[in-house]
Amino acid sequence: MLRMKHGPVAAALLVTLIVASATISAGPAPLDFTPHGTQPGLATPIDESQNCSFCHGASTISDADFTAHTTWSGSLMAHATRDPLFWAALDVAERDAPGVGDWCLRCHAPGGWTAGRVRKTGTATVVNGTNGCLLTGDHDDASEQDYGGLGCHFCHRLVETGPAGQTAPQRDSGNFWLDDAAMCGDDGGPCRYGPYAYTSDDPLTPPHAARYSRFLDGSGSCGTCHDVTSPLVGGAPMRTLIAGGVDTGRAFPAERTFTEWKQSRYGEAMLIDSYEAEGARLPPSPARVDCQDCHMRGSTSVDAYACRLENIGSRRGNLPVHEFVGGGSWVLRVLKRLYGGPSQLDRESAFDRTIAWTEELLTQRSATVAVTLTPWAGPGNALAADVRVTNRAGHKLPTGYSEGRRMWLHVVARDATNAVVFESGTWSAATGTLASDAQLKVYEILQGEWDAGTSTCRTTDAGGRAVFHFVRNDCIAKDNRIPPEGFRLRSSADPTGVEIRPVGHVYPETSPGSGVLVHFDVTRYTMPIAANATPPLTVTATLRYQTASREYIEFLRDEAVANSQLSENAMCGRSSTVGPANLSRGQFVYDLWNDPQNGRSPPVTLGTANATTP
Repeated sequence: MLRMKHGPVAAALLVTLIVASATISAGPAPLDFTPHGTQPGLATPIDESQNCSFCHGASTISDADFTAHTTWSGSLMAHATRDPLFWAALDVAERDAPGVGDWCLRCHAPGGWTAGRVRKTGTATVVNGTNGCLLTGDHDDASEQDYGGLGCHFCHRLVETGPAGQTAPQRDSGNFWLDDAAMCGDDGGPCRYGPYAYTSDDPLTPPHAARYSRFLDGSGSCGTCHDVTSPLVGGAPMRTLIAGGVDTGRAFPAERTFTEWKQSRYGEAMLIDSYEAEGARLPPSPARVDCQDCHMRGSTSVDAYACRLENIGSRRGNLPVHEFVGGGSWVLRVLKRLYGGPSQLDRESAFDRTIAWTEELLTQRSATVAVTLTPWAGPGNALAADVRVTNRAGHKLPTGYSEGRRMWLHVVARDATNAVVFESGTWSAATGTLASDAQLKVYEILQGEWDAGTSTCRTTDAGGRAVFHFVRNDCIAKDNRIPPEGFRLRSSADPTGVEIRPVGHVYPETSPGSGVLVHFDVTRYTMPIAANATPPLTVTATLRYQTASREYIEFLRDEAVANSQLSENAMCGRSSTVGPANLSRGQFVYDLWNDPQNGRSPPVTLGTANATTP
């Protein structure tokens, strides 16, 4: 049973949830997980992104590195509705809080959601599509339909406030506003907003309604989905944050990537809490580094153009590439194998580009590692090594979705004969297991459920198995992820910094009383060295990042088995032959993970360093 907010409204909300769970398939349910922002029933439906490819797609192979549709088509933005990890996690969330899939699919399938094929139709009718069964199309449909992820027409219609200037109590968690009126131009459709401002005689003016948006030009638009907070149900948080046994009353902060950026030195020049949708362009600032600067880098091509109607080179030095890179290279490889082929999406080259860009971001621009050895007395004596990891990202490292995502140090000492004399952080490619040892250093956030009886934040079940109940979490057992540079815990919205502070680990201030935490971590390893080791010794430290741990993948599979989860075809009344089809989504993602060709989510090296004894 889902435990709700810890407070006077708990009983009323719990009764509401039970009633909703019983009636959701029979008719309109009283529980609304998505009451804020634009609602289904758009006057102008969201166009499929393939319609934009005729002007914004590549016309030659060389154009494929910068044109908007071509670079987007290999990104996880384009495949948010195909991601097998998402679907397996959605099934768990739906069991934990029936109907909450409405909240999840709003971000992952905005086309189907705004069209009324998830929960709400825009009228009094409530549909039972919170498990995704009413979405149109299929995972490998080249025509995209509802499986087209977050596409061109969705993102470029985003505005900061509603039609009458409304704002939502929660401005994150997918509580987006879309322009749904003919607000500019003369083509009768809604604006396409972006980073360009056009004059009446500008030869680059597009043939559709377009307007500059400060909201799209800066990081504000990214915060719409990249901070995630427990939804408001009947005006109260479904889950509130318990910190140190005290209910803070604050809606549980499931993800805080945007806030981490905003309270770092990269976002410190943003002196206002939001961007205006209209008005003057963002002034240049040497201090501010927006999300787009790292995740949508500018094209270096001398031929850059934004539209085929423009001259070659017309956007030289002024074209953001829609690569949307992050940490998801493993999922992209899986998606390429599943759906990328010529008879399916025909996007193998697009996947390859984004995978390469993603791994370049991870390996070259995420972190640095350094190793320092203390004086050593020789064989038979312990050797001490300090490993320093410095965060070069604009948010915590790692950041985002907490479940199964982690980073760790693999430290190896070898003697002059290349024999291993010490090792910590070993990962097995054959089993996908990260070996536990006394000095293992894992950077992660572990969220769980507060157990008042033991005064602990539970992240395992009675049998000691790791559990990941995303929508039920109400406490943070551990958060030792490395802060970004210039990271300030406190803000006007969170005066105590309780939502983003480290848990179970101390990051000191850069100077006493500054309120700014250091953006590096130093771990000391004490290595017992046998008397027969041959000097000198070389210590190598490697920082590894993994998208999906064995524990998480096995949890998704086991949850499906324990709850007799139906296959996607049986659950949805389909006869599909792709995707989960005749498997439960939990079993499907486990089989993908366990397939040697997919490598059990092999870790990516973010940085490495070594040092040798004299």
